[in-house]
This record gives sequence, structure tokens and C-alpha cells, in this order.
Amino acid sequence: MQMRRSIPLLGLLPGSKFRWVAAIIVSLIVAYVLLGAQQFANFLTVGAIYALIALGYTMVYGIIELINFAHGDVFGLGAFVALWLLTLAGFNGAINNPIELAFVLLALFLITMGIMGMVGVVIERVAYRPLRNAGRLAPLITAIGVSFILENIIQAFFGPSPVNSPEIFTLTARVEVAGASIGYLNIFIVLAAVVLMIALQAFIGRTRLGRAMRSTAADRETAELMGVDINLTIAITFFIGSALAGAGGVVWVLYFGYAVFNQGFYAGLFAFTAAVLGGVGNTTGAALGGFFIGFVYVAAAQFGYSRWFEVFIFGILVLVLVFRPTGLLGQSAGERA
Repeated sequence: MQMRRSIPLLGLLPGSKFRWVAAIIVSLIVAYVLLGAQQFANFLTVGAIYALIALGYTMVYGIIELINFAHGDVFGLGAFVALWLLTLAGFNGAINNPIELAFVLLALFLITMGIMGMVGVVIERVAYRPLRNAGRLAPLITAIGVSFILENIIQAFFGPSPVNSPEIFTLTARVEVAGASIGYLNIFIVLAAVVLMIALQAFIGRTRLGRAMRSTAADRETAELMGVDINLTIAITFFIGSALAGAGGVVWVLYFGYAVFNQGFYAGLFAFTAAVLGGVGNTTGAALGGFFIGFVYVAAAQFGYSRWFEVFIFGILVLVLVFRPTGLLGQSAGERA
């Protein structure tokens, strides 16, 4: 019996790029008309956060076919690391100096992403590598166990209540666009997410390590015979995916201004849905799926159906699994032998 799965890691097939670019442009225009300029900016911001989380899900599955349910809690831990760093540095208000703000943001991203990347490597080495050749059920249960471990670690250090973060962005700094007031913070988050996604695509598509990741995703045994260091490649995949989750944690804290110990569980489920929607194992699809989740989140709130957000999201997940299991950008490739 063959299991459908998407083309690993990279997204659009050569002949379909123009069609998908046109579809994305049309979708953005429709979203702008439905939401208006103000909520359109919020949709892009929230979608960027979920896209960053979904990329880690899809990268790990593309390499070792593991749904890493602990990945959402890696994001949650990243939010608390960013919050802790800002508190430790003594920030208690907005930074008005643009140069100082840029330096603080760069340091915050680099340190948080580095820490969370190492956390991902440790998780892979301790929890997943020993089970790499086991049946599918054992790694899945282990991933759920690691998720609970991370949640309890966060709760032990920070408590069960939401923790407020220092706001280093001047929330009154806004730009007027089409009659809407859009914060510089929204613009920064979307640009930062897009830059990270483009950098990831370039890394996977143009570097030697990226080629090793793609060959491992296509056929691990053959890649190993061709001289690819499988353990190193998988460790790098976990590092990058967890670092992106850490970046998602940073932008969450900057945008929402708080963190709570179990937020990674819910965000992880939504990001998993985004990855499935786009095509699990497909980075382009995961990014698009993240922005789609952001659209549903904002649209549900705008039209008074915020309580139904989870119903909409998981209803979409069921429909995708039933009618197109490989996702929007997926293509049936059969199960590896």
C-alpha cells in the first residue's frame, strides 16, 4: 500500500510557478477587499507567525517523515526565551532610537534562534535518533511526550499565568495606507518573515547542505551511499526548523506582548494544519498554508465568528485530508521503500 506524500522540501514545480503566482496575487486582492487595509495588515502579520512555525514541521517531515508534535512547544519556549532576554536586558519601554532598536532586534533574533536551534538538535539527538529505525508509532508517541516535557519546563520556570513582555516597539509609530493606520511593527514582522523564508529557500536550493537535505528527503539510503552524512543533515534540519520556530516566538512576543506556557500546543496544531494544507514536506506550501491560517484567524474575528475559529481550521484540515491528502502543492510520490 502506498502512502501519498508531497514533493520533499522545495515547492513549486517548474511548469506551475506562473499559475501559482497568479493565484496568490488574486487571493491577496480578494483578501484585501474582504478585510480592508487594516485587517489585511493583521492577517499578513499573524500569517507570518504561523508560516514560520509550519516551516519547521514540514522540514522535519520532509527529511525523516516524522510529525514532530513537540515543534509547537519549541516555538512556545522560543517566545519565553525572547521575553526573558528582553527582561534580563532591562527594557521597560519603547526604544525610540532606530539604530539601537535595529541592534536590539538583530541580537534578539540571533540569540533566540541560536538557542532554539540547539534545543532542536538536543531533542533530535536524545529523543528521536535512537528511534529512527523503529516503527512509526514510537517516534510519534515520543514527540508527544517531548511536547509535554517542554510545556512543564516552561510552567516550572514561568508559572501557569500569561507573562507580559517589555514592548520595545513604539506602538504609536504608524503609517497611513489607503485610509488605514498600519504599525511599523506589522511591517517589520512581515518583512522579517519573508526574508527568513527566502533565505531558507535559497539555502535548500543553492547550497551543498541544502542539496544534501533534498537528497536525504528523496531517498535516505541512496543519499548515504553517495556520501551524505545523514546524522549531520538531520541535525541541521532540526537546527534550522527549531531556529525558525524561535523566530516565530520572537515575533509573537513583539506583536502580542505576552507569552503563556501552553501557547505552543495550540499554535503547533494550527501550524500543523498549515503544513498539511500546503503539502507536508513542502516548504513553499507550508508558508502559504501559514498565511491562509492567518487569514481565517483574522476573518473569523472580523465577522464575529472568533469562537468558531478552531472549527473552521480543523474542518479545513479534515477536508484536505479527505479530498487532497498531499495538500495544495503536493504530488503523489509513493512511500519510500
